[in-house]
Amino acid sequence: MEETIPGTEAAQIPQQRGTSLLETAVRYAEERHWDVFPGTRLVPAGGVQHCSCGAPACAAPGAHPAREDWAAQATGSASAVRRMWQKQPTASVLLPTGRTFDAVDVPETAGFLALARMQRMELTLGPVTLAPDRRMRFFVLPGAGAKVPDLVRRLGWAPRALDLGVLGEGAYVAAPPTRVGTWGAVQWACRPTAANRWLPDVEELISPLAYACGRDR
Repeated sequence: MEETIPGTEAAQIPQQRGTSLLETAVRYAEERHWDVFPGTRLVPAGGVQHCSCGAPACAAPGAHPAREDWAAQATGSASAVRRMWQKQPTASVLLPTGRTFDAVDVPETAGFLALARMQRMELTLGPVTLAPDRRMRFFVLPGAGAKVPDLVRRLGWAPRALDLGVLGEGAYVAAPPTRVGTWGAVQWACRPTAANRWLPDVEELISPLAYACGRDR
């Protein structure tokens, strides 16, 4: 589904069109049963892309919630998703965490190291995104936030010593092919497939993730 990174090399990102955003958002709801909601969008002005929120120093241009009640707006209904993007076809595609999945957030360098170790260990991965902020998000079963601190301690690390966080209830991730300002688009480092429909528990992935983050300090 959408752009994927083969190995550790980022694929060339095609130009986005409103229809691709709409159809992609609908597929996330239909095929993955993920809740989806539209975020802000990029607005061209004077040859520069600005965030529709209007903030001149927006930290995530075109890739953050447009409304305070975004959590209530998020839906897994494909027909509702289609209606929302028909009204705003260039809106970013955002997925709330803490519902059907949480996301373990790590730096890009640690993420690729962890991916390589997971492949050698033949672990079953869920989807993994790579965002232009050079962060990777590993999708796992909900409830990861409550487990991670203790799991990290058992591995011999102080939780605050590692650049490893969890996005859970009340947070969200930007999904491919959402663009973030002029920095580029969110991509799949590990794309959603039939094989990873059932997400891993964070306990299955925490060892290679913590090891990689420890190496990346």
